Amino acid sequence: MKATYGIFVILLLGLASCSVRPQPINYGSDGCQYCSMTIVDKQHAAQYVTHKGKVFKFDATECMMNTLREVDRESIALYLVNDFETPGELINATEATYLISKNIPSPMGEYLSAFKNREVAERVQAANEGILLTWTELQQRFKDKTVLMQ
Repeated sequence: MKATYGIFVILLLGLASCSVRPQPINYGSDGCQYCSMTIVDKQHAAQYVTHKGKVFKFDATECMMNTLREVDRESIALYLVNDFETPGELINATEATYLISKNIPSPMGEYLSAFKNREVAERVQAANEGILLTWTELQQRFKDKTVLMQ
């Protein structure tokens, strides 16, 4: 009976450790997977989660995008970015609207911010200039290694 209980506990722990869900970012102590900087900016941080439940955290969306050039995207279950208007809130990166504006610095100097709501992004763009992008457009820009700022 004890052996069955032990196997059951091990299986439960194994399943829990492989759950596909985001992890909170510990600002001021977690390091960026791409550039190794300490993550401190709650408006620009990002992360992705693999199908096996492994979480990769980044100090900026541009660090995540640069990393994606070198990983198997089929292994990724979730892409998450912080909402610029709600610092610290992770949102689905594939549904976000992105703004590249020289008037809004980001940690790695790409001036890239993410927004949960397109209307908010348009309002911030009107006040700060720049260009708006979808997830697909943002991926293409990083895939092509083009200069973000025009």
